[in-house]
Amino acid sequence: MPHVPGLRSCYAKVGRLIHFGRMLDKIRLHAQGKLPADYVPLVGDSQVYTLDSRLCRFLGVPYEIIRHHVLLHPAESDEDILTWTQARGALRSDEECHIWNRFIAKLGWRDERSHVLPQRIIDSGLTGKTIETLIDHIEYDEGRDPVADRSWEKI
Repeated sequence: MPHVPGLRSCYAKVGRLIHFGRMLDKIRLHAQGKLPADYVPLVGDSQVYTLDSRLCRFLGVPYEIIRHHVLLHPAESDEDILTWTQARGALRSDEECHIWNRFIAKLGWRDERSHVLPQRIIDSGLTGKTIETLIDHIEYDEGRDPVADRSWEKI
């Protein structure tokens, strides 16, 4: 999948969390009909293993509630949306957010999703790239180089 205008990196942080801003981008792009069709089945929390689903469970707020709020308040900043979400869900410490970030950054490396990664690399034509995690794959697939950028060091 090529770079998607308006869709930020998985590593980009909003507040203390990676992926939250990306999830908001997907909500907005989907509502505008600009989210690529390949992404649509992975949006939301209906599938247990998607990043959105994992994040919604971590936050303790269902995806549809976040989506509804985002679309109802288009001028609200991402930070304000995160504050709103956190006020309705599970209170998370700095340590828990750090663990979340590190867990997501390493997803697909020696865990229950490891079996998925090799086929995704082949299917996307990225054989030969230094891809160790699912997020590495997403980053390369969208035209970013997380290894050259050392993206994991910024979280």
